[in-house]
Amino acid sequence: MSKGTPPPQDRDREDPPGLDLTRLRAHLDRERPGLAGGPLRAKLIEGGRSNLTYRVTDGAASWVVRRPPLGHVLATAHDMQREHRVISALHRTPVPVPETLLLCTDESVIGAPFYVMELVEGTPYRTAAQLAPLGPERTRAVVLSLVDTLVELHAVDPEAVGLGDFGRPDGFLERQLRRWGKQLTASKNRELPGIDELHEALGRALPASPAPAVVHGDYRLDNVLVGPASEPEANGPKSGADTVKAVLDWEMSTLGDPLTDLGLLVMYSSDLGLPESPVSTTSGAPGHPSPAELIERYAARSGRDTSAIAWYTAFAWFKLAVILEGIHYRFTLGQTVGAGFDRIGELVPVFIDRGLTTLKEG
Repeated sequence: MSKGTPPPQDRDREDPPGLDLTRLRAHLDRERPGLAGGPLRAKLIEGGRSNLTYRVTDGAASWVVRRPPLGHVLATAHDMQREHRVISALHRTPVPVPETLLLCTDESVIGAPFYVMELVEGTPYRTAAQLAPLGPERTRAVVLSLVDTLVELHAVDPEAVGLGDFGRPDGFLERQLRRWGKQLTASKNRELPGIDELHEALGRALPASPAPAVVHGDYRLDNVLVGPASEPEANGPKSGADTVKAVLDWEMSTLGDPLTDLGLLVMYSSDLGLPESPVSTTSGAPGHPSPAELIERYAARSGRDTSAIAWYTAFAWFKLAVILEGIHYRFTLGQTVGAGFDRIGELVPVFIDRGLTTLKEG
């Protein structure tokens, strides 16, 4: 058998959608000889909203493979090289990210670019119901750890880790607002009272951005893995305490205004008042810190001025309203399947109202 050809038993298994294990194994054997031993098995990790993530094992060790969604057309939105770059750079910092093992930009291997990274064991908490069994004290510790990790991310010097050209921070907020305005125009096929008012009000009240930082772009509890801390840390969690083990889903990361991350986190920590909503927040879990507590902790630990956080939170409400309207629009065209999509449209006015209220009340 020639080098790089997988054993016969490797071929006798079922591939998950989008991942040819025979081709993957041959590529691993060429690029990382000895990494994989036995036959490969893989499982698609559920919960991702965009890029596809797989748990791959040879029976002795396991890794994670990440690739763009099937049939993707917007390469910049699913840039594997970009994700690989930022995670590789941050692995040398206090920000908890998996170690990257391999990047493949040759689409002939599995049909799309992909990268391989270490598997980090941990739990993604997506809803208040999932957090509730932890109890109030552990829930509070988990969410505060999320804030502390965000502070660590925004403290990274982009130049020092080779990310000085990772984005265009000048005019970042203006471009973001313009981008989401265009997205709204492209996906709106009904009247949405207040959405244009919110967009225009945000444009009139643009804050002055602080010094740029590496921003995650979609920072929230269900985009991190939580588990017990392995070692005691100075002024940090005690050994065994719940903490953020890894920050995932970096596809929207760039250099920009760090307070956009905080505004999004605050939004996702606010009570929607819709217990049966297909879009949930974690705020209802007993012990969950209030948005005000999250802002206060971030300000105290980062030293940043958060006095304009109402704008950033209102912008987060606007952005999610646009995203939800896009999902609703695709649903009306019959382009989405699954539970809950039929109720997405009714949420959009709620997000618009929250954005307007947040901006007006400051």
